[in-house]
Amino acid sequence: MASQLKRHSCNALICLASALGISLAIQGQAQGAEARNITIGTGSTSGVYYPVGKAICKFINQRQDKHGIHCSVAITGGSVDNINRLRDGTVDFAIAQSDVQFYATKGYGPFQGQGTYSDLNAVLSLHPESFTVLARTAAGIKTFDDLKGKRVNIGNPGSGQRSGMDLMMHAKGWTIEDFALASELAPAEQSAALCGGDVDAVVYTVGHPNASIKETAHMCDTALVQVSGPAVKLLTEKFPYFTPVTIPGRMYPGSPLDTKTFGVTATLVTTSKTPEKVVYTLIESLFNNFTDFKFSAAALFSLQPNDMSKRGLTAPMHPGADKYFQEMQDLSTLLQVKPAPRR
Repeated sequence: MASQLKRHSCNALICLASALGISLAIQGQAQGAEARNITIGTGSTSGVYYPVGKAICKFINQRQDKHGIHCSVAITGGSVDNINRLRDGTVDFAIAQSDVQFYATKGYGPFQGQGTYSDLNAVLSLHPESFTVLARTAAGIKTFDDLKGKRVNIGNPGSGQRSGMDLMMHAKGWTIEDFALASELAPAEQSAALCGGDVDAVVYTVGHPNASIKETAHMCDTALVQVSGPAVKLLTEKFPYFTPVTIPGRMYPGSPLDTKTFGVTATLVTTSKTPEKVVYTLIESLFNNFTDFKFSAAALFSLQPNDMSKRGLTAPMHPGADKYFQEMQDLSTLLQVKPAPRR
C-alpha cells in the first residue's frame, strides 16, 4: 500500500513538473516572440477579399513560432464595413478598395458625418479591380468610343459598375441618350442579357480573373473592350485612387491581346496604433514567400512587387510598412525568388 502511494505520488510530481515545464516554455516563447493575435477584415466567403485574407494569414501563421503572431480573418460586408470595424477596434487590419480608403481619410461618401479618419494607415496594395467592358463579338465594339449608339447595360444605380460608367460618361461628355439602350441590370442578370442578344455590351468593376466573365465568354462569343485615351488619363490624374490597369491577354476566350483600362486597387490598411513590428512582420512574411503568395489566390496572380508599396495608397503609410519598403527599395528582385519546396 505504501509503495503504491509512493508510486502515485511520484507520478503526480512528474506530471506537475512536466506541466510547469510546458507552461514556462510556452510563456517564455510568447514573451520572446511577443505573442499577438491579429484579425483581418475581408468580405463574404464567395467574394475575392476572403481568399486573399486567408492567403495573407497563411503566410503569417507559417512562421508563428518565430514571431509569435497568429492571424485570422473576419467575414464581413466588404470595404466600407471593414473600415468601420477597424475604427471600432473589432479588426486589426482591413482590406478595402482604394477609393474607400480615400473617402475614409477625407470623411467623404459613405463616411460623411464620421469625420476624417486620421488614425488610418496604409500597409500595402494588392490586386487591381478594373472597370471592364465585355461586348458581343458580333456587335463590332473594339473601344469604349464604339459604345455610342449601342445597347449597353450601364449597371444598377449605386453599384461599382455604374459608378465607373457614370465617371467615364461624364469625362467624355456623354449622357444615356448617347446609347440606343441604357439598361440598369444587376450583375447577376448581365450574362443572360448579353448572350441572349438583349444588349451589345455590359460593364463590371472586378478583379481578374473573374468567374462571371469567364462563364459568359464560354456561353457566347465575346471580347473585352479597350478603355483608354484622354478620358481615362483625366480620371487617373484627377482621382488619386484610380490607376491605369492592363488585363492580360488570353485570360478569357475571345480576348487574346492585353486590354487597357483603369480601376481601383484592393488595399490593406490598419491604424496608427498597430505596433511597427507587427506591420513589418506581416509584410515580410508575404514578400519572403512572394512567388507562393501571388499564386495562393486567383486575384493575386498579376501582382507586381514594386506596385504594392504605392498603387492606390492615399492614407499615410504605417511606419512599419515604410520601414520595410525603405529597406527593400527594389522589390522586383523578388520575382526571381523560386517557391519554397513543398513538403
